[in-house]
Amino acid sequence: MKQGLNSTNKVKPTARKVGLILIGDELLNASREDKHMQTVIDMLKKRGMKLSWMHLIGDDEEELISLFGKTMATTDVVFSCGGIGATPDDLTRECAAIASKQAIVRHPEAQALIEGVYGERAYPDRIIMGDFPEKAEIIPNPINQMPGFSVANHHFVPGFPSMAKPMIQWVLDTKYQHLFSNSPDIEVRWDLHEVGESDLMPTMTNLLDCFPGVGLSSLPSGAKQGWLIDFGLKGQRSKVEEAASWFEDQLQSLSVNYDYRGESG
Repeated sequence: MKQGLNSTNKVKPTARKVGLILIGDELLNASREDKHMQTVIDMLKKRGMKLSWMHLIGDDEEELISLFGKTMATTDVVFSCGGIGATPDDLTRECAAIASKQAIVRHPEAQALIEGVYGERAYPDRIIMGDFPEKAEIIPNPINQMPGFSVANHHFVPGFPSMAKPMIQWVLDTKYQHLFSNSPDIEVRWDLHEVGESDLMPTMTNLLDCFPGVGLSSLPSGAKQGWLIDFGLKGQRSKVEEAASWFEDQLQSLSVNYDYRGESG
């Protein structure tokens, strides 16, 4: 393992959390399966970023306003998928306006886009998709031209994955290139054999104390797997490299058998 980790002097940009909100009763009742989270994780990883949190929430006005209010009080970059259509259960636009303490108004550029696609058929219902918080900026939709919108570091896109993906990519590449990193966090993992988590508690505690900025995960498989533990360390390469070498030294001193499984970004 020690030979597989190479140090780098590249500087990582200032960290900023990225969150994801998935909206829709159909997700909570399992009539539809989420296809957004893994896509967003992959898009962020390609840019040296990571997803810090995710909320799955139904079409409930009070809960949406409360959630948006809490997340808008942070500096987090937030992507919200769903609820910006024209049907009565699409509550995201109004809730985002209330949470951001803005009036909801018809965005002239969004209005022009919707009229350009539907003409007279934009009225009276489809045009509602152009009603955004008054300070909102539109997010272009290359699939059907119905725009999303951005407000307070929050970026609202449709629930359709085929539309959400290019719209989120556009937001990342247009607004957040300064957060991209060419030295993203890495993760290294081991299989630890015939040892229980309780036997490693002091080692894990010491590791976290000695190497701030390095996170760990310990996933035991139980007696049926011979007390196998899937163990990992994650963080910036230089810190993980140092912590990993220390950890292997501790395993050897405890006579714990292990297999190094490799590194991932």
